[in-house]
Amino acid sequence: MLRLAMMATLAALLSVSGAQAQTYPARPINVIVSLAPGTGMDTLVRVYTDRLTQRLGQPLVVENRPGSAGLAAGEAIAKSTPDGHTLGVFTSAVMAIRPTLLKSMPFSPTNDFVPISQYVKSPFVFIVDPKLPVHSVADFVKYAKERPGKLSYSSSGVGGAPHLTAELLKQKFAIDVAHVPYRNSPQSIADVAAGHVQMAIAEAGASLPLIKDGKLRALAVTSLTRFTSIPGVPTLAQATGDAELEAVSWHILVARAGTPAPIAGRLHQEMKQIMALPDVKDKVEAIGLIPHETPSIEGMTRYIKAETDKWGALVRSLGLEGSE
Repeated sequence: MLRLAMMATLAALLSVSGAQAQTYPARPINVIVSLAPGTGMDTLVRVYTDRLTQRLGQPLVVENRPGSAGLAAGEAIAKSTPDGHTLGVFTSAVMAIRPTLLKSMPFSPTNDFVPISQYVKSPFVFIVDPKLPVHSVADFVKYAKERPGKLSYSSSGVGGAPHLTAELLKQKFAIDVAHVPYRNSPQSIADVAAGHVQMAIAEAGASLPLIKDGKLRALAVTSLTRFTSIPGVPTLAQATGDAELEAVSWHILVARAGTPAPIAGRLHQEMKQIMALPDVKDKVEAIGLIPHETPSIEGMTRYIKAETDKWGALVRSLGLEGSE
């Protein structure tokens, strides 16, 4: 009797879930973006939400909530109704770095969200002052090893992805290069070009104009695939012979945990098709990002855990756990 009752309850839940999926979306969908208007993330969100509006038959309304380093947007998603009518867009910093870096968070990325689409990667570029006598990653490592403690690198701030990527490479190559944090990315990059610091792991979009003008030298990109805007620059994996070496930011669309699987699945498939469109891929590359074929929902869940473990271990090794 108990088994029959449990089966009946499960059948009823599946029936409700299926009915919700058939009528979804029943009203406009709110998309909360964790970065400010005009950023690359925001620009791209508006590209694919226009197409989702056409496919789903309901408008998608973009709302920017850039405050508190992504926590304001995350808390809004965590408190939303799990019915697919409120979605959130985040970077890897919120999803995989801040859970270890911050003393506390008002939500858990792994427990409060269900991933819908991890659709782009944001590569960094290993840049150096072009006056240095180095033309490859191996050259720089040799140059740094011969001058322990005498070189420096800039970043856009302590605990950010560029800073942590540089520290990851310092550990891998066993080099001693001092960190000089800045308040923003453009200034940190400009000071490499000016010769005040010798290198940086820089955001691609912000560094490309100076690279193309010869004011910076690019030694490698940090993604596993080359960046189309600087196709002659190798990946870190190619430059080092480590086929798995990748350190990138990424963007992800999520829903509230508990969203019915048919609704999450439909959104996942729609996004997969939209992000594969040639004109959408062109727009992705135009703003300095790399198109990425999203893994399955289960695959994204595993990837987020692996990224959280990787960056969490690095944050702890640097003594930054709970530092913010």
